[in-house]
Amino acid sequence: MDELVIRDADVVDGSGAASYRADVVIDGGRIVSIVKEAAAAGCQRPAARQELDAEGLVLSPGFIDMHAHSDLALLRDPDHSAKAAQGVTLEVIGQDGLSYAPVDDRTLGEVRRAIAGWNGPGDDIDFDWRSVGEYLDRLDRGIAVNAAYLIPQGTVRALAVGWEDRAATGAELERMRRLVAEGMEQGAVGMSSGLTYTPGMYAEDAELTELCRVVASYGGYYCPHHRSYGAGALRAYEEMVELTREAGCPLHLAHATMNFGVNEGRAPELLALLDTALDAGADITLDTYPYTPGCTTLVALLPSWASEGGPEAVLRRLADDETAERVRHHLEVTGSDGCHGVPVEWETIEISGVTEPALAEYVGRTVLESAGLRGETPWAVARRLLLTDRLAPTILQHVGHEENVRAIMQHRVHTGGSDGILRGSKPHPRAYGTFPHYLGHYVRELGVLSLEECVAHLTSRPAARLRLPDRGLVREGHRADLVLFDPATVAAGSTYRDPRRLPVGIPYVLVDGRFVMRDGRRTDVLAGRSVRRTPR
Repeated sequence: MDELVIRDADVVDGSGAASYRADVVIDGGRIVSIVKEAAAAGCQRPAARQELDAEGLVLSPGFIDMHAHSDLALLRDPDHSAKAAQGVTLEVIGQDGLSYAPVDDRTLGEVRRAIAGWNGPGDDIDFDWRSVGEYLDRLDRGIAVNAAYLIPQGTVRALAVGWEDRAATGAELERMRRLVAEGMEQGAVGMSSGLTYTPGMYAEDAELTELCRVVASYGGYYCPHHRSYGAGALRAYEEMVELTREAGCPLHLAHATMNFGVNEGRAPELLALLDTALDAGADITLDTYPYTPGCTTLVALLPSWASEGGPEAVLRRLADDETAERVRHHLEVTGSDGCHGVPVEWETIEISGVTEPALAEYVGRTVLESAGLRGETPWAVARRLLLTDRLAPTILQHVGHEENVRAIMQHRVHTGGSDGILRGSKPHPRAYGTFPHYLGHYVRELGVLSLEECVAHLTSRPAARLRLPDRGLVREGHRADLVLFDPATVAAGSTYRDPRRLPVGIPYVLVDGRFVMRDGRRTDVLAGRSVRRTPR
């Protein structure tokens, strides 16, 4: 007898087609049969060891988070309700060019310091891996949801070149090519870059093109956080399109936003650029989160010259009054490349997390607000936070535009990504709310997308980008990574005031046919594993 039958579900199968009512039978971690209501009339309905009455619920494929920062959270937090409760059954990690494999002992320490604001310092983690394959093996011991990995180009450059702002030598480039090839062979699905983060930002286009050629040869894709989301945004997007065309590599644009005042209302220009490339045969997809503020680290705003040499060099520069004044001038007057070429507006920079308890009073306030309360300049506040918390503070950056968000999410190659940083006492609510916010706010309340279309954006489209032939659709033979939600009530519980509240209206989530959420509560099931590149 089969393991589970889900009865009387309204199936939204991920294809974009109209929903239908059916019984769905699961066994051995896969969907073994789908009996539509019309076919079931007058015949015996399927039986199984377990039955779930899904009356009034939508059954869809599990959601795929195309831009996640759970690289350590998956190991640290077996519960991982931040994602499981949203209906996420697969996350793509290794984002923005910085993560924890491949590394050696030196690079691991540097990376841990550089992205402590994203993932915490990692003092509670046993870093018993160095290669991509070893990291994926670590995930395979059991995690809450599945995870795919992108080779982080910045980490690769740190390993082969260091944190200096210079061109790679021929030997260094060849080593980077080998590291990328090894990571792809060990199961990575592609490569990411953080081209406003050091040291990845120091790579010229020719270097990136060579690495993308390697990625393409293994059937992977390139996922850049490109060189500007502000003053140079359109040119930065165009650069990535041209680069991947030259390399023959599929392109997935990370958190494809048009932010800051200079880009208000300019999403149609971006979409026209992409449509022209797509119509010419380019292989391009993108992801977005359904919110206007961005989220990053405070140190990311600094000019690239101030970040050269790695975290310890940054701290030395900030401690020197003369150098710190140069940094301030670039931030507030010139517009640093770390702030996307736009002079920083401190009233838009909200501190969302710190690691030093003595700095907790700054969290939830903008830098400008804290400066006013203390009778100081905003730069004095920002500098103190960076030095005292050793570059770890995270921020919300209130620079987005709702009309751009809505326009981009309707595009034909759009997918969903949370870009959710799970650390800090007031993280961005997108970390806990992205997928129900799409379904509740943008589908049910605003009608920006139909339910069937939105589910396709969150399931089959990302599965196609990841080249996963048996995920992303409700089909016989496919993996039973599934979510059941109430379309009348599904909503993000998380808010800016209370960002860790879990969603409502998502009572059941299955990974590999096993309940990781049941009756709205997290079970103790750890059915997730690494999802490795499908060989060509």
